[in-house]
Amino acid sequence: QVQLVESGGGLVQVGGSLRLSCAVSGGTESIYVMGWFRQAPGKEREFVAAVRWIGGSTGYADSVKDRFTISRDNSKNTVALQMNSLKPEDTGVYYCAAGGSWVAYAQDSGYAYWGQGTQVTVSS
Repeated sequence: QVQLVESGGGLVQVGGSLRLSCAVSGGTESIYVMGWFRQAPGKEREFVAAVRWIGGSTGYADSVKDRFTISRDNSKNTVALQMNSLKPEDTGVYYCAAGGSWVAYAQDSGYAYWGQGTQVTVSS
């Protein structure tokens, strides 16, 4: 059973940076892709970024491309999301997810395991 624990959320001003981390434990041999999703108040959860567990290929939502960077450290079983040039619309609960297929990396239905989420608030 894969378990995911996010950390690193908080309050930041517009234009600032935050680094989220996700610790992965249990059953990592079944993981092919790790993703970050977010959910703003009153909105549906949306894809942010994904990385292949083996190989490191990445994918991003257009809204965060060139501002966010996803990375993984297989030796430490962690996934990070470096967020720069933050905007108020980046506010939300950020979730780490683990899935078994790269094909569906931008769809939350492609992920079987989810963390509890960490709050990111960007103030203007």
